[in-house]
Amino acid sequence: MLKKSILYFLKKYFYKVKLSSALSPATQIQQVQLVQHYQDCQRKGTLPDFNTTGFKVFSQFEEDGKLLYLFSLLGMGNKRFVDLGSHDCVNSNCANLAVHFNWHGLFVDGDRRLLDIGKQFYKKTPNAWSYKPKFLHAFLTKDNVNTLLEQQGFVGAIEFLSIDIDGNDYWIWDALTVIQPKVVLIECQVSFGLRNAVVPYQADFVNDVSANNYYGASGVALQKLGKKKGYRLVGSNEYGNNLFFVKNGLAEQELPEISIESTLQHPFATDTFGQFDALKGKEFLEA
Repeated sequence: MLKKSILYFLKKYFYKVKLSSALSPATQIQQVQLVQHYQDCQRKGTLPDFNTTGFKVFSQFEEDGKLLYLFSLLGMGNKRFVDLGSHDCVNSNCANLAVHFNWHGLFVDGDRRLLDIGKQFYKKTPNAWSYKPKFLHAFLTKDNVNTLLEQQGFVGAIEFLSIDIDGNDYWIWDALTVIQPKVVLIECQVSFGLRNAVVPYQADFVNDVSANNYYGASGVALQKLGKKKGYRLVGSNEYGNNLFFVKNGLAEQELPEISIESTLQHPFATDTFGQFDALKGKEFLEA
């Protein structure tokens, strides 16, 4: 019992230390300076490689840094985001933009308890007087997603869409029509490798560990979907399981299209390719 109490205390202590660092004014100042540096590099034609720009403040991996790079080049525009599958809204791809750059957006998740954590966090973050994001408890389907966003006032041009719902991500992006984001970040199933493979849509799908990676869509399938919707693949996180798409016509010289092969080089990805064999006999569709 004592050992468990000590572990709980340590976990809570280190979380507070980590959060304190993420919220510090120094973190904000450094990022503002980094935006100015990237924009200066853009003018001079000396931009760094996209893969070298990642870092983590709130995101699960290094998405925060890569998003900052993208929006330094594209501009932050109306500073509106939609986060589908937002978890607790703190460990989110949108939290850094909301906290340090005053973005406004909509967090959507199917777990009310996780959304309550986000609501408490943003009551005083970045300060008590800041314009707060919206929170929506909903189980997303391809039939309700457009209506739900429209009801929350999110239609037309926005800057950023994040989709991470561990299942029907492909189908939700395919169905979305009421918003037109500049940048889309979406989770892909790296264990499918270079196959053009999509798990068929299931309106009531809920992911669990017994699924054995039988959910989601491959990077190849998502790249095909992106092209159909007018987006090009410009990068991924280091592990290759989160893909960055930019709307065609925006910063095409600085952010050229890349191959899906280049996103699947990390051992995290290549070590999972063999897991596809366990899915023999399962139904797959092609994009």
